[in-house]
Amino acid sequence: MKILLFGKGGQVGWELQRSLAPLGELVALDFDSTDLRADFSRPDQLAGTVAAVRPDVIVNAAAHTAVDKAESEPELARTLNATAPRVVAEAARQVGALMVHYSTDYVFDGSGSRPWTEDDPTGPLSVYGATKLEGEQGVQQHCPLHLIFRTSWVYAARGGNFAKTMLRLASEREKLTVIDDQHGAPTGAELLADVTAIAIRETMRDAGKAGLYHLVAGGETSWHGYARFVLEQARALGVELKAGPDAVEPVPTSAFPTPAQRPHNSRLSTVRLQDTFGLVLPHWQTGVARMLREIL
Repeated sequence: MKILLFGKGGQVGWELQRSLAPLGELVALDFDSTDLRADFSRPDQLAGTVAAVRPDVIVNAAAHTAVDKAESEPELARTLNATAPRVVAEAARQVGALMVHYSTDYVFDGSGSRPWTEDDPTGPLSVYGATKLEGEQGVQQHCPLHLIFRTSWVYAARGGNFAKTMLRLASEREKLTVIDDQHGAPTGAELLADVTAIAIRETMRDAGKAGLYHLVAGGETSWHGYARFVLEQARALGVELKAGPDAVEPVPTSAFPTPAQRPHNSRLSTVRLQDTFGLVLPHWQTGVARMLREIL
């Protein structure tokens, strides 16, 4: 099996290089690759790369993920999140490849409190959410053999993340204020990568498993609960902090105005994914605790 990976340098792309390698020959590219073009801001170059590699599987981990910045550069966000994936999907269909693509909880309007299912109506609140939804639709329309994974609150030990920000602030301040009216599941890039590898293998054996799935860690929390857990774990590991878990004050989303509107309900139901692929998704606390042990 030959696999073409776009976006190898991102948090998810970095983990995918590890998880996909045992499946076969891996060609991993990023926006600055020179021999083969993989710059999603230049969609016109991507079909040629797919034609040159002729992979069995294409995994797209490239995207415009700067949610607030997307509000001021909607055309670039649309190029990276919608136009380029559609071009890749068309090229994937032409070479008979399975295409794997990642999307987001931001395709929903964040209303209610129950976990969203794959069949619920979408209603993005931001440019980022709208362009990611358009990307999903382009993949579905142009490459029937696809796996689309909607995820949320992605973190990794490599690069910046919410936990690292909380640890830094807690070392500098005696009190923190963190949003408590947005709910979701912190999901590790390594979990996304490992599940992707399993799903690719299973879908290559049985094309009937292709489709759209929600992929997040088990359980749920708020950003406030997430922050408290991070500081509890840090304290348990002997890290000295000015602000402990009890010094984290809950505040509403309105306390931190941002250019892009965030969904309050980012809960995603993973029943379809778990049933189809026979998986059990670990609780979000398991992955966050492991990441903290790695970085502290």
